[in-house]
Amino acid sequence: MSSPLDTPLEAPLGAPGGNRLPALVVLSAAMLMTVLDGSIVTVAMPAIQRDLGFSPAGLSWTVNAYLIAFGGLLLLAGRLGDLVGRRTMFLVGNAVFTAASLLAGAATTPGLLIAARFLQGAGSALASAVVLGILVTLFTEPGERAKAIGVFSFTGAAGASLGQVLGGVLTDALSWHWIFFINLPIGVATVLLAIRVLPTDRGAGLAAGADVLGAVLVTSGLMLGIYTVVKVEQYGWTAAHTLGLGGLSVALLAAFAVRQATARTPLMPLRILRSRNVTGANLVQVLTLSAMFAFQVIVALFMQEVLGYSALATGLAMLPAAVAIGGVSLFVSARLNTRFGERAVLLVGLALLLAAMVKLATVPVDADYLTDLLPVMLLVAGGGLVLPALTSLGMSDAKPDEAGLVSGLFNTTQQVGMAVGVAVLSTLAAARTGDDLASGAAGPVALTAGYHVAFTVAAALLAAAFAVTLIVLRKRASA
Repeated sequence: MSSPLDTPLEAPLGAPGGNRLPALVVLSAAMLMTVLDGSIVTVAMPAIQRDLGFSPAGLSWTVNAYLIAFGGLLLLAGRLGDLVGRRTMFLVGNAVFTAASLLAGAATTPGLLIAARFLQGAGSALASAVVLGILVTLFTEPGERAKAIGVFSFTGAAGASLGQVLGGVLTDALSWHWIFFINLPIGVATVLLAIRVLPTDRGAGLAAGADVLGAVLVTSGLMLGIYTVVKVEQYGWTAAHTLGLGGLSVALLAAFAVRQATARTPLMPLRILRSRNVTGANLVQVLTLSAMFAFQVIVALFMQEVLGYSALATGLAMLPAAVAIGGVSLFVSARLNTRFGERAVLLVGLALLLAAMVKLATVPVDADYLTDLLPVMLLVAGGGLVLPALTSLGMSDAKPDEAGLVSGLFNTTQQVGMAVGVAVLSTLAAARTGDDLASGAAGPVALTAGYHVAFTVAAALLAAAFAVTLIVLRKRASA
C-alpha cells in the first residue's frame, strides 16, 4: 500500500491541459522573482545612488516604495483573486511586475525608479497574494500538499540567499540596470507557461465581495502602517511622526474591521479568523519573522563590523545556513509534516531557532567561527521546518472560494513581521550601542552589546511563538 509521500506530483489535473508539476514550477518561479527582488536591490544601492544622484534619504525609497505597495495590497489582491479568478490575478500581477522591471532598468531619474519600484511591488502583490491559494487547490491530498509546500518554501529560502550574491555579480559585471532587466525573461516565461498549465477558475464575481469602502480602508491602513514602521529608525518610537501616523493606521484598520462586520458583501469575511489554525499561524509568523531579522541581517553586521569579515567572507560564512534551511524544507519537512503533523514539526523548528538566538545572545566580541557561529548556522535549519509547517497550518482551513483571501492574509502578516523586526531590533541595538559608546566603551564592544540586546529580544519573540503554537494551534486530523 503506497503512502501519501509516494504520490507523484506530476499526476494530471482535472482541468484540461493542467499538470501539477509544471504548475508548481510556475508558482515557484514567481515566488523566486518576488524574493529575489526583495534582496537583490540592497547590494546595488550604492551604484544606483552614484548613477542617479539619489540623496541618502531618497535612496531608501528604492526599497520602501516596493515594500509599501507590496505589503499594502496583498490582502486586497488575495480577495480579488477569489472574486475575479486567481489565475487571472496571477497573470496580471506577473505582467505588471515584468513591465515595471523594464521601466526600473531603464530609469534615468530617482523619481522614475521609485515609481517603477512601487509598480513592481504592486505587481508582486497581485501575483504573490494568490500563489498559495492556487497551490492548495491544486494539491488537495495531505502528502502531496506537504511536498509541494516544501518545494515552494525551498524556493523562497534559496531566493533570499541568491539575491545578494546575484545582485553583486550583475552590478559588478554589467551594471545595476541588469538587476531589473534579469526579471524580463523570467517574467515573460512565467506568464506564457502560466497560461498553459494553470487551471482556469471563474471566481465568485465582484458582486460577492465588492466592498469598495473596505478596500480603501484596508489598503490605506496597511500602506500607512508599513510606511510608519519602516521610518521608525529615522524618527524614533515616541516621535510625533510615528505616533500620529501609527495611530491613524490603527484607526483605519479598526474601521475596516467594523466595516467587515456590518457590510452586506464584506471584502474579508471575519469568519475566517474563527479558525484557530489560521489566526494562530499568522500570529506565529509575525513573531517568528520579526525574530529572524536578527539572524538575516544582524549576524551579517556582527561579522563585518565587529569581526572584520569582508562581504564575500560573510556570504560564505552564512552559506551553511542557507544550505541547511533549503535542504530541510525540500527533503525533510514534507515527510515529518505528514507523519507527525505540522504542529509538532513547528514546535521542533521553533525550538531550534530559539536555541540559535540564545547562543547568539552570548556570542563574544572575539567570536570564533567554528565554535561560536557555525553551530548557529546549523541550528537555523529549524527555519526549514517552521516555514512549510506554518504555511500548511495557515492555509489549512481555507475554503475553495476564500483560498486567495487566506493566502493574501498569510502573505500580509509575513511582510508585517519582517517590517516590525527591522524596526524593533535595529532600533534597540542602535540605542544600546549608543549608550555604551557614550559611556566610553570601545566600538566593537559597544556594537556587540547592542547586537546582544537584539538577539535576546529575538529569543523572547521565538519563545512567545512557541507558546502560541502550544496554546492556540491544533493538530490537523488529516495529518
